[in-house]
Amino acid sequence: MPTYIVLGNYTAQGVAAIKDAPSRMESAYKRAESLGGKAKEVYFTMGQHDFVGLFDFPNDEAMLSFTMQVGQEGNVRTVTLKAFSREETVRIIRGLPSS
Repeated sequence: MPTYIVLGNYTAQGVAAIKDAPSRMESAYKRAESLGGKAKEVYFTMGQHDFVGLFDFPNDEAMLSFTMQVGQEGNVRTVTLKAFSREETVRIIRGLPSS
């Protein structure tokens, strides 16, 4: 199952309602599961991003649906990166044509 890295930042709305963040996180975990995905881990960070999440989803469409649904709530903005494991990367490199 593909892995995705989500970089997130709270919006002004999200900060104003920060006390509700734990229940929103639980809701997001359940939403991921309803789309066939899983929140592997979410880390809250200091620096450019407020949190970094690692998610598995069955495909790009499920991941996109998840981030759009979360975004509709207006509490966070996200940037999503599709991750490739070392094994996947090696397979891709080995499949490159010779130059």
